[in-house]
Amino acid sequence: MLNFKHYSLARHYTVMSTRSVEPASVERDPAGGDPVDPAQQRLVELFDTLAPNPGVTRSSLEGVNLMRANVPMPRMPVMYEPCIVIVCQGRKRGFLGDQVFQYDAQQYLVLSVPLPFECETEASPEEPFLAISVRVDLTMVAELLMALNETQGATQNEPLGIYSTPLDPALSNAVQRLMEALASPLDARILAPGVVREICYRVLTGEQGDAIRAALTHQNHFGRIAKALRRIHADYHGQLDVDTLASEAGMSLAVFHAQFKAVTATSPMQYVKTTRLHHARLLMVQDGLNAGAAAARVGYESASQFSREFKRLFGLSPVDEVKRMRTVYDAPPPRVVKPVARYVTAV
Repeated sequence: MLNFKHYSLARHYTVMSTRSVEPASVERDPAGGDPVDPAQQRLVELFDTLAPNPGVTRSSLEGVNLMRANVPMPRMPVMYEPCIVIVCQGRKRGFLGDQVFQYDAQQYLVLSVPLPFECETEASPEEPFLAISVRVDLTMVAELLMALNETQGATQNEPLGIYSTPLDPALSNAVQRLMEALASPLDARILAPGVVREICYRVLTGEQGDAIRAALTHQNHFGRIAKALRRIHADYHGQLDVDTLASEAGMSLAVFHAQFKAVTATSPMQYVKTTRLHHARLLMVQDGLNAGAAAARVGYESASQFSREFKRLFGLSPVDEVKRMRTVYDAPPPRVVKPVARYVTAV
């Protein structure tokens, strides 16, 4: 089992516990430094094998990605799909409106809806940032809830779209077994899907499972906004307008605006714009499209407007941002396959 220390969460900030018990199995660093955890060492070795390059490495299992950063990354815009992010080494801080989320080797992050936010990364060549991202498959979640014979009533408070939560031993153990399985092609095919299902189960039955449950239902405001977000990501390149989104969510325009901002910390049309720009960046970096082609693909009619809004979000022109991404993340040559319209994920 991974020997993670436990942190407590208060108002979205992480505070170290004053209690610390060192297991007898942990060895001391010969140089006199911090204790050496064999399980943690093994996890780093697996990352070095499975994800040696910075950036996002797709594992052999669909929906499971390995994230690595060897140098500190400044605060920058990112967009994550609904996923569980388990940090194995290093630290990130996420910023959504006036909320701050710190997630490190004692935390896991749950995003029950696709969210654009900002984050910064603490990492170094000696201690790179290492994390596993597991996509939240809503079909699997629905099956798990049926198997659990879910009888819980509605939550008292509206859930949030993003949470940072202390790891527990059972989830830590599942993470290590997942990494071990991914290191073997046969185990990855036969065993890894079951471990991913277990991880989703552990999160679903944990303290933040309500947010994922709510994303499946349309009976509260959060569930209706989750439905609208899925609609946006399915048709971000089309003609989307707030009236249609509010109507499809079954909400008045005023309530839709207020609840949308409560979940995403932004307005509906700003969310649409940000989603298009993130997808365009992905098309340029991964598929080799130029700015004009990427702009047209994501629904922009004006290339100059696209360039202005792109620079406003990312701080660089499309050409310069693509160069930066490929340099920082050691990105491979552009793909030849046609991209599938999905959520986007960035380190």
